[in-house]
Amino acid sequence: MVVYAFFCNFVGQSIILGKCRETCMNMGQQEQIQLFEEKRVRSVWDEEKEEWFFSVVDIVEVLTDSADPKQYIKKMRSRDAELNSRWGTICTLTPMTASDGKRYKTQAADMEGVFRIIQSIPSPKAEPFKQWMAQVAAERLNQMQDPERSIDQAIADYKRLGYSDNWIKRRIKSIEVRKELTDEWDKAGVKEGQQYASLTDIITRAWSGKTTRQYKQFKGLKKESLRDNMTNLELALNLFAESATVELHKEKQPQGYDASAKLANAGGKAAEAARLNLEEQLGHSIISPEKATDYLPPADCTEALPESCDDSEA
Repeated sequence: MVVYAFFCNFVGQSIILGKCRETCMNMGQQEQIQLFEEKRVRSVWDEEKEEWFFSVVDIVEVLTDSADPKQYIKKMRSRDAELNSRWGTICTLTPMTASDGKRYKTQAADMEGVFRIIQSIPSPKAEPFKQWMAQVAAERLNQMQDPERSIDQAIADYKRLGYSDNWIKRRIKSIEVRKELTDEWDKAGVKEGQQYASLTDIITRAWSGKTTRQYKQFKGLKKESLRDNMTNLELALNLFAESATVELHKEKQPQGYDASAKLANAGGKAAEAARLNLEEQLGHSIISPEKATDYLPPADCTEALPESCDDSEA
């Protein structure tokens, strides 16, 4: 009951944005998902060069609607000898998050490089896309001067997708906590990538009884983000589990993956205790097969929701 009471209090406190301003700014300086005509384009902000690098395969998919953008790129390079000869200088291998949640080196280009690639793509979307990129660049400069814009943009994107205000507040808070957690893992010497994913799996399995992959399969998800498809209670429990793990790290100061894994399991188990207690009172499971498209209104139902509800997050 003590854990459950703490969880209830935690849920109430978790909607306070607090330090989100700093966290969202830090995330914006690394990787972001940008929206162009309801389609997502992965991008990374290079702090040293102070410019965006955009995923080439995402851009090609957006401009061509190709079912196989990688094959389109191969054909495009074969018919444009000049572009092919400069490909190594136009594109930079940049770590980006893929649909499986892992980070891979991905071909990316800055604005100048993207403009050159667009010259080889006969698409009516080319000019609107150039204007969109200019807006993204301008918005980034504004965010550097006023970091609160990053929070406002994230909130606006979720509102356009139809999420409730309470869900959005918790989701923004979860971004802050996730950043704190990965900072703690970094201090402990945990390697980014596979070890981060493994620790996330341990936390998720400990509180929900499912690995991240099993959880996504349970909800019928493929490329979509699991967190963006959690219900209010699921999101609150996941937030509680990761927050508990952060506090355990601060207290225990572990070193290495194995020690961090033990704390990840302990943090997840704290949230599991709260889940089981609440489920006993409710008489049913909190782990829901529902996903965002089950409870968000479709895009054509209201002018306030221009994005398609089945956009996927990498």
